[in-house]
Amino acid sequence: MDIISILKMLVYGTIEGITEWLPISSTGHLLVLEAWLDSDRIFQGGAEFFEFFLVAIQLGAILAVVVCFFNRLNPFFGKSLQKENAKKSCEEKKEIGLLWLKVLVATLPAMILGLLLDDFLDRYFYRVITVAVTLIVYGILFIVMEIWNRKRNFQIKSVHEISFKTAFLIGLFQVLALIPGTSRSGVTILGAMILLCERDVAAEFSFFLSIPVMFGASLWKGIKYLTHASTIAVSDIYLLLIGAVVAFAVSVVVIRFLLKFVRNHDFKVFGGYRIAFGILLLILMGCQVLSV
Repeated sequence: MDIISILKMLVYGTIEGITEWLPISSTGHLLVLEAWLDSDRIFQGGAEFFEFFLVAIQLGAILAVVVCFFNRLNPFFGKSLQKENAKKSCEEKKEIGLLWLKVLVATLPAMILGLLLDDFLDRYFYRVITVAVTLIVYGILFIVMEIWNRKRNFQIKSVHEISFKTAFLIGLFQVLALIPGTSRSGVTILGAMILLCERDVAAEFSFFLSIPVMFGASLWKGIKYLTHASTIAVSDIYLLLIGAVVAFAVSVVVIRFLLKFVRNHDFKVFGGYRIAFGILLLILMGCQVLSV
């Protein structure tokens, strides 16, 4: 483990922490970063460990959600439970329990299809060309949807008002994010807004939804890797921890920023960024700076 490898982990953790929550595709950016940094040579485990690393680094980002929303998601310890009467505490526990059930319902579509299509998606879609196309396509869709949303009246003003049916439909939108370059946070937020959730409600539910999705993906990739790997180098573990810690710290900042941003701004700026970045990738591939 040398200083160059550590610096690369700092870059990976920073990119993961920023792009996981902004609607610009974390997987897409990490794939492009891989092409530039020749990343599979960082780890003694080679390309196989790097594939595991790309998912496992998300655990740091997940922890950031848990920390930022601890009082909102924990049914046992919270500000209101310490201050209000027992009846209010029971009501809050019930609301939080129902919210978790809705999150799990929304997780089902992506979890099932993700398990069934995991190897297929890895083989045929985890390419820079896929990222470039989806960045542009969804960038255009984001802008179109935001223009359309201006004329709509959002009726769901709290995550607790989201029904099980709406949660499941948001989960169907999340399936689109199985294709790299799409952005899980982007499609779930816009999907929730299509279903009449206010922008900040859509963002919060998307954050909550990330916990089982990203934890499950990390666990699945970990099991797949460990069943084939005889040993794991200590230096690889240290590098993974560095990337995860950086991803956690950056994610805390980005989550708080995005929650404030969505209250007064739309996603057109991110749509424009996606289109510009996608076109840049196509140019770089055309110039053979990046492989397809």
